[in-house]
Amino acid sequence: MRSTTISRARRWVGASALAIIVGLGGVSTFVATSQTANAQISAPTIAAPSFADLVAAVKPAVVSIQVEGEETTSQNIQGGRNFQFQIPDLPDDHPLKRFFDQFGNQFGQQGPATPRKYMAAGSGFVISADGYIVTNNHVVKNADKVTVIFDNGDEMSAKVIGTDEKTDVAVVKVDGKDLPFVEFAADTIRVGDWVIAVGNPFGLGGTVTSGIVSARGRDIGGSSYGDFLQIDAAVNTGNSGGPAFDTSGKVVGMNTAIYSPNGGNVGIAFAIPASTIKPIVQQLIDKGSVTRGFLGVQIQDVTHDIANSVGLKNAKGALVTEPSDGGPAQKAGINSGDIITAVDGTPIDNALALSRTIANKTPGTKVELSVWRNGKEDKVSVTLDTLKDQAAPTQQEQPAQPEAPKPSSVGITLVPNSGGDGMLIQDIDPSSVAADKGFTVGDVILEVDNKKVSTVDEFEKAIQGVKDSGRGTALIKASRDGNTRFIGLPLDAGK
Repeated sequence: MRSTTISRARRWVGASALAIIVGLGGVSTFVATSQTANAQISAPTIAAPSFADLVAAVKPAVVSIQVEGEETTSQNIQGGRNFQFQIPDLPDDHPLKRFFDQFGNQFGQQGPATPRKYMAAGSGFVISADGYIVTNNHVVKNADKVTVIFDNGDEMSAKVIGTDEKTDVAVVKVDGKDLPFVEFAADTIRVGDWVIAVGNPFGLGGTVTSGIVSARGRDIGGSSYGDFLQIDAAVNTGNSGGPAFDTSGKVVGMNTAIYSPNGGNVGIAFAIPASTIKPIVQQLIDKGSVTRGFLGVQIQDVTHDIANSVGLKNAKGALVTEPSDGGPAQKAGINSGDIITAVDGTPIDNALALSRTIANKTPGTKVELSVWRNGKEDKVSVTLDTLKDQAAPTQQEQPAQPEAPKPSSVGITLVPNSGGDGMLIQDIDPSSVAADKGFTVGDVILEVDNKKVSTVDEFEKAIQGVKDSGRGTALIKASRDGNTRFIGLPLDAGK
């Protein structure tokens, strides 16, 4: 279970209204105590929901997964001939990582890489009578041996059919016949609906917990495509790969990650929705790998400032920062600054939505993009390519800066960018709106209002042009560490 860990007692809260009717004789405003009728009040009993029948039906299809493998780690050996100690191999985000790295560099040496055997456990669920089983990629990744343990205690060896790291989905198979299996639900689960999680937390196979869907469409980081269900059913280490069921006994999600500030269960777990799992699983079964559509654009969300600067009514869509050279989008005429608002008529709310929509398309598919440019919507047809692993962008080196330039009208001091196009921010007024919007020293201003700028005069003329047009926000195209972004810069508060 990834830690990005829900032990909450669930209570069925019922509300009953008790209507008390008092009869008054005639028109008298006085009711004698001797006339009061005795009545026995019986409040209805509201039973808590029972999932016993549902669990009995689906639990045989939920399995525990044990994996064995070998990984190679290096050891940092410190000390002299008579005294040696080992610096731990810490993850990059560990608070003591820098200390031990520095200590090792000064006083020690890198030890030999040594293989180490490991064992791990997770969960999974059977989706076919002949033994296809769905689990998380991180449960079976790099495993040399996979053993599946069924609810009745039977054990079977399994083969990894395929894994997809981007969505953390994997398929393994046992040689089975007439195995109990479960089906995926339609994508109709709503926030507030009941979910029942079954899995193998801490090696305690066959554990059942319940809760509700707390939210949909969560982007938890560490995932390329987001769109997780957030649930409050108790999920812990070992639940990874286990199913979350709806009240009809169909799989609505696969438990994958938990949020915990202390390693314990705090009521926040995340499940990959069935709508994401189903097409990935089918591809893994059919060909052992996953192919995705590729549009070839760098994109960002549309902020309210950006929407105002380009005349877009709603702050929705995916703003193209740069089309990839020679990619499908560039070939179709998509430009930097275009805002993609829909794909084949389906609205696009943000950059993540566009990534998911395009990835779910088959390479070679022709799609119609709705594009907002120059104050109006255009339609552009693009034939998608195949998504390949992309190399990380290179870091942009910052050149030496000239001295004593004057601040611009918006509170940033610009100098020529000797490392390439645009103007480099050498200084910024911390009280300016530019600082509030996230501009910082070292950023490169490439365009203002879709006009390239290479001098301070060009920058100021472009800013003034926005003001003269009656718009209160300038669309700035900027680059930081090799990554291009658009930022809407309000001008009424500029300095």
